[in-house]
Amino acid sequence: MSNNSYAVAMPEGDKRAGSAPRHMRLRLTRASVTFILPAFNEALNLEPLVEKIGALSSKLPPYRILVVDDGSRDATAEIAAALQARFPVRLLRHGRNMGLHRTIWDGLQWAAASSGPDDILVTLDADNTHEPHHVLDMLPWFEHGYDVVIASRFRPGAGEIGLTASRRLLSRTANFMLKILTPVPGVRDYTCGFRAYRARVVQEALRVYGDRFIQATTFAAMAEILLKLRPLDVRAAEVPLVLRYDQKGGLSKMRVGRTILDYGRVLWYVWTTRPDFSRERTNAPIPLPSTLLCDETLVRDQVDPA
Repeated sequence: MSNNSYAVAMPEGDKRAGSAPRHMRLRLTRASVTFILPAFNEALNLEPLVEKIGALSSKLPPYRILVVDDGSRDATAEIAAALQARFPVRLLRHGRNMGLHRTIWDGLQWAAASSGPDDILVTLDADNTHEPHHVLDMLPWFEHGYDVVIASRFRPGAGEIGLTASRRLLSRTANFMLKILTPVPGVRDYTCGFRAYRARVVQEALRVYGDRFIQATTFAAMAEILLKLRPLDVRAAEVPLVLRYDQKGGLSKMRVGRTILDYGRVLWYVWTTRPDFSRERTNAPIPLPSTLLCDETLVRDQVDPA
């Protein structure tokens, strides 16, 4: 177990941390961290990103890195397999490209199925634009009773390096729309994929939403995940993110037109899809994703999170 100590200031005016059982403080020395990297054709970016995560090992609780290869046509899977000799990497694969929405769902589901309720699940892009050191600022919030912590581009100290004007416009427009129509207390950045979740929250969401957990089919899935956690009484916090788009190797995979339309669909999904809390009372184990190529590792790592 790690003996690292963490400290963080409480948000101004927020005195609720630890006031209710579901928001109880988490001792990080008793938790583990799973980094979930959804990857499609990231042969240029995966190794430097994993090396950055590994460089933080002395400051982290016990951790593992889950690479979900979404049917890459380059050497992404081979590089991930080679990294297993140096880092605690798990490689899961789709037999064909299924999109970010399915890849992030499968990564979260696999991690939730093989984690304890108070472990931490961290999602970040595999294209080397998210600097892993921000995790060191995110983890302490769980000790103050928070359930989701977002690396936000819209907090003092944040920044965006190398991002085009059109992408900035899309991001700000989407976030403004979501904040006005579906506000989440404590959140300014609804679309960034760099987040940390208390595993219990993801486990509950997978149970109560079932096959409607993620209905979006584009990058808008990240906003949908956050908005569908609102009925679960989660507490969210943010830390500033410096987005390093200048470090990205290869072209963007976002289809801007489809993503814009999908944000509209996400609002409809959130307004019309209600969680079935009767499923949560069953406390059933989280199943492993059926869309992944299975091997002995998947079977060996499955545990009952209850």
